[in-house]
Amino acid sequence: MNPHAAPRTYEVRTYGCQMNVHDSERLTGLLEDAGYVRFDPAAGGDQAGHPDVVVFNTCAVRENADNRLYGNLGHLAPVKAKRPGMQIAVGGCLAQKDRSTIVEKAPWVDVVFGTHNIGSLPALLDRARAQEEAQVEILESLEVFPSTLPTKRESAYAAWVSISVGCNNTCTFCIVPSLRGKEKDRRPGDVLAEVRALVADGVSEVTLLGQNVNSYGVEFGDRQAFSKLLRACGEIEGLERVRFTSPHPAEFTDDVIEAMAETPTVMPQLHMPLQSGSDRVLKAMRRSYRQRKFLGIIERVRDAMPDAAITTDIIVGFPGETEEDFEQTLEVVRQARFSGAFTFIYSPRPGTPAATMEQQVPRPVVQQRYDRLVALVNEIAWEENQRLVGRRVELLVAEGEGRKDAATHRLSGRGPDNRLVHFAPPADQQVRPGDMVTVEISYAAPHHLVADGPVLEVRRTRSGDAWEARTTAPTAPGSVGLGMPGVGVPPPLPAAPACG
Repeated sequence: MNPHAAPRTYEVRTYGCQMNVHDSERLTGLLEDAGYVRFDPAAGGDQAGHPDVVVFNTCAVRENADNRLYGNLGHLAPVKAKRPGMQIAVGGCLAQKDRSTIVEKAPWVDVVFGTHNIGSLPALLDRARAQEEAQVEILESLEVFPSTLPTKRESAYAAWVSISVGCNNTCTFCIVPSLRGKEKDRRPGDVLAEVRALVADGVSEVTLLGQNVNSYGVEFGDRQAFSKLLRACGEIEGLERVRFTSPHPAEFTDDVIEAMAETPTVMPQLHMPLQSGSDRVLKAMRRSYRQRKFLGIIERVRDAMPDAAITTDIIVGFPGETEEDFEQTLEVVRQARFSGAFTFIYSPRPGTPAATMEQQVPRPVVQQRYDRLVALVNEIAWEENQRLVGRRVELLVAEGEGRKDAATHRLSGRGPDNRLVHFAPPADQQVRPGDMVTVEISYAAPHHLVADGPVLEVRRTRSGDAWEARTTAPTAPGSVGLGMPGVGVPPPLPAAPACG
């Protein structure tokens, strides 16, 4: 980039799971490290309401993902035609899958890059600008673990930490393994070094991230590596909360349950993807566990951690699913008593075995089943939340999740079980994102809790200090951390199933 020219602006648009959220932080860090600045739509001036570079970090799992991408690209085509020098880049899982098809369908796209070479984005943008032609670069396997790349974290107090990338499973409905590749594990020392660096930077909560976190260590021959990693995180001074997502029921072992129960900083929260409660459907999905094993895990988790909040993913209408199969799913939901669930209507994904299976279930039947499932999930989640009314809970205060109305101003935070709680801030004391407050739950809804009484305790933290320093001191363009992933307080459920 010309050092004498005004810095080019960028915008990253993210779709899909936490992996993509995490990758977008790296894309942001790479662009700022290369001299780009984040687009501010309120800035006015020469920006003319649009950034110089728009990056789409795409998903291939969600229904109509391709239609959504090409629709957004279509909206940008006339904008780009009026703005010489504007560039559009497409990355992520859909780019890995569709490759050169993207520039065939949308020839105004400048760069297409895959899941294995996000670090190439700045160079590809420069090359496309210099050569005045689209650049398509898709690598077939990971060459450098992405946590070594510059990363721009959005949060001062909570962070994602990748422990692995890729997946060795072969679920018939999922295309992610073919796009993300085989599982690659980071060495424990590298993970712990990153966590310590984050804590030194003011982070108090980390979420360990992988397509299948509890298979961590298989690559280097230690089947208890994940439970050891949880315990090691618990020994890091200043780290208050550790979470992880997503595990796989087939490989979820008792040493992990013991590590969760015995390590105070590992939070009593578990996202355990079910997908179906029918053994017959699980076999067709190529899920290597059955209903009895799944419920056994839930029972052992609750025996060790009675207050654990357990969430899940469920697919309705998989090819060949009968009413009896679906009733088995409902029965598992009743027994497991999830505090929440991501529920999905099955839709074929080209390139997956399930897409060519016979006995595709008619959409009206699937919709009716889906509505019944959602009603049951919400009913149970509400009942589970109501059990917490009157209980005192310590919350990590969140940024940007407060509620405002004519009568009430509320802040929000997350309890140890990751439930969202809205609370009234104290009138006589400042509460910052990253601080801890203790409240008493007064009201329960299916998807959140409310504490309308006085805040019982405010604990100012290093994370709150870090948030305050970040929001009061301007950041120089291009100032990024190295290998320090993270976003704001992670949601109570993943953004989308991470292939669990």
